[in-house]
Amino acid sequence: MEKKTQKPQTESPEKGKILSKPRIFFGLTFIVFSGVLALSFISYLMNWKSDQSQSGTMLDKSIKSSNIFGKLGDWLGNIFIFESIGVASFIVAFLFVVFGTMILKKKIFKPWMTFGHSLFFICWLPIFFGAITKGQGNAGVLSGVYGYQIMDSLNAIIGSVGLWLVLVVSIALYFILEFNLRPSSIKSKFNEINENTIGRVKSMMPNSSENFEADEELENEIQDSSSNITVTDLSDQPNVQDAVKVTKVSNEAQSSSNVEAIVTPNQTSFEEVIRDPSPTVSLDLNTKPIIPVAKPEDAFDIKPSSDGIKFNVEVAPPVEILTDAELHSNDLVEKHGLYDHRLDLAQFQMPTLDLLKDYGNEEISVNKEELEENKNKIVGLLKNFNVGIAEIKATIGPTVTLYEIVPEAGIRVSAIKKLQDDIALNLSALGIRIIAPMPGKGTIGIEVPRKNPTMVSMRSVIASQKFQNTDMDLPVVFGKTISNEVFMADLSKMPHLLMAGSTGQGKSVGINAILTSLLYKKHPSELKFVMVDPKKVELSLYSKIERHYLAKLPDSDDAIITDTHKVINTLNSLCVEMDQRYDLLKNAFCKNLKEYNKKFSERKLNPENGHRYLPYIVLVVDEFADLIMTAGKEVELPIARLAQLARAVGIHLIVATQRPSVNVITGMIKANFPARAAFRVISSVDSRTILDSPGADQLIGKGDMLYFNGNEILRLQCAFVDTPEVERLAEFIGEQKGYASAFMLPEYVNEEATSSVGSFDPNEKDQLFDEAARIIVSTQQGSTSMLQRQLKLGYNRAGRIMDQLEASGIVGGFNGAKAREVLISDLNSLEQFLEDLRS
Repeated sequence: MEKKTQKPQTESPEKGKILSKPRIFFGLTFIVFSGVLALSFISYLMNWKSDQSQSGTMLDKSIKSSNIFGKLGDWLGNIFIFESIGVASFIVAFLFVVFGTMILKKKIFKPWMTFGHSLFFICWLPIFFGAITKGQGNAGVLSGVYGYQIMDSLNAIIGSVGLWLVLVVSIALYFILEFNLRPSSIKSKFNEINENTIGRVKSMMPNSSENFEADEELENEIQDSSSNITVTDLSDQPNVQDAVKVTKVSNEAQSSSNVEAIVTPNQTSFEEVIRDPSPTVSLDLNTKPIIPVAKPEDAFDIKPSSDGIKFNVEVAPPVEILTDAELHSNDLVEKHGLYDHRLDLAQFQMPTLDLLKDYGNEEISVNKEELEENKNKIVGLLKNFNVGIAEIKATIGPTVTLYEIVPEAGIRVSAIKKLQDDIALNLSALGIRIIAPMPGKGTIGIEVPRKNPTMVSMRSVIASQKFQNTDMDLPVVFGKTISNEVFMADLSKMPHLLMAGSTGQGKSVGINAILTSLLYKKHPSELKFVMVDPKKVELSLYSKIERHYLAKLPDSDDAIITDTHKVINTLNSLCVEMDQRYDLLKNAFCKNLKEYNKKFSERKLNPENGHRYLPYIVLVVDEFADLIMTAGKEVELPIARLAQLARAVGIHLIVATQRPSVNVITGMIKANFPARAAFRVISSVDSRTILDSPGADQLIGKGDMLYFNGNEILRLQCAFVDTPEVERLAEFIGEQKGYASAFMLPEYVNEEATSSVGSFDPNEKDQLFDEAARIIVSTQQGSTSMLQRQLKLGYNRAGRIMDQLEASGIVGGFNGAKAREVLISDLNSLEQFLEDLRS
């Protein structure tokens, strides 16, 4: 094979030519000025209403500019965009780049062709944007005065139809002339593509004459040199599963192509496997044979031949083996795409910020006189008690100012904590709270309420970038911290929240803030609420979103539960739902709801096997103390069971109460609610019941709260959302298309009630059964003590009669301290019922 001689490359005289410094300076100046123009134009378009008014005020220091390049950027944007050619001014900035590259002698663009295209679009774009923005608020900005005036003149002369005809014809002619879009040229290009495709197919066919000739030459070359190649059949060796490549290098010329053969354990014929004449790395035959050992060591042995031929042993990379189910799911994803759980409500629009009230400027105003006065009082008081201060600084929040002090060496922390009441007396302020020491800092904090607090609106925290760009699964925004930062938490990580506070301290507003933040972030297919409202008025506003976000029992009329008996059934139904979800997760080999829904979206779970997309379920209980008082253990046990187990399957609890006593918030409940929010309470005992530490009794109310996440206690100002705002939000969601009904929870059957009714025998009823039934129906009050008084019975017999009345279906089940529900309305119906029992 003849060697190809390459001619030495001669270096062009321009390649080593050094540019002069003025040329470099002016070239870079043009390019930098192009960037200044582009950024000025972008900033002007974003704030054009305010920037337009800045023209002619370059030296007026009282007017502040919103442009990125200040008043110079305002002037450039006004001259080029508004008073000239609109957005076509960006082409002018591009032309400065072209001039710069020409000066630097960089052949990036073709100058004359670039200038021609630019000139066309500088003339066409302003007229086009003037036509499409005619009559709108931004008319004249995108087109500029030039484009708008020409468009207006053409519209007056040839009309709207003629104007658009000129625009369309001109741009069509441009593309036809530029890209040679004549029918004959298009046809010739299609013919060329077809010929290339047919030629490639023919060249790839194994029966072509060229392939036969190449195969014959390859086989002849291998047969001639077969005596110099030793091939070891590895099919009988253990642990050999990968292919082994054997490469032989010709002695005559190292630059020629190598012959590569692949021997696998399933092949015995050498000629059958030689089909790849691809070049490999050339090896020197005069050196000693090198045999690399495949890993693991001593897995197999390869002996070289005596003529000094090298063997390359390469173990092929492991191949990922997919199961039939995975292959099927991949095919479904390629065919239909990922499962979209939002398709049922594809047109659903998320709420907008306009639904929330704008309370104006919420910036914190710094009162230096107040800060200085409080600082002097704190330092002076501590000095009177012989407590030296080395350093003090203040952090101003919406409602509270935090003074951080660094005591001098030798001062005990307990000495400062004991002075809490004295500091409050000296400052004449309520709600003084001392944090000694502050977690993670070497300071002691003293929280002092501000004289003029700033309100934190729900709109301000919802509109924050922190909330808009969050990737939390269930983002809950509470309000702002002392440092005026928006505070958020992930409900799925909490995983349950316990809220407590006295009446009128912002507890219900806090619940509305939590629900509002979830409604602003989650689609109806991703989140469902189970709402329990014993007070019947706090959560009734959300009844309008029943077909979108609420869940209920199949036999329930209202999605918002107010009856205690239905609350018990709903909680037990949630336990059934939890067990069913755990079964689905077990069959899908998933640990939590997020992994399960991801698998289902990737079509790896078959809906015919019961799998479905599982939304998050949030149980909201507004007044937990009333449920404990009326139902007791019947409510506490399912609540505790859900709190212990439901977090992994996406069921989370928000429980609120206004009476944080130990018989309401029991140890079993507190152990499973690591996240707690405390509003102002009356005594430090109540604060310790909620937070296991004092502090909630020192709050000032009106949304002032402490949040405990299991590690540290944070003081927050809860965001304020008013009732009209919640109404507008619920109406906006309720007016849109929803599901056919609310999300149905599994039906719960009370086994004890069923067994008691089934065990009733009319022949074994008490002799006073009929008389007791008449008393109960006539008074419509199912009370055991009333039977004792009316029939002059002991408690045991009256209790047995009441059990028989319940088993027969005359009265309802036990309802705590309340009387049982009477199921028969009048005496006539009762007599008919008793007659049916006798028969």
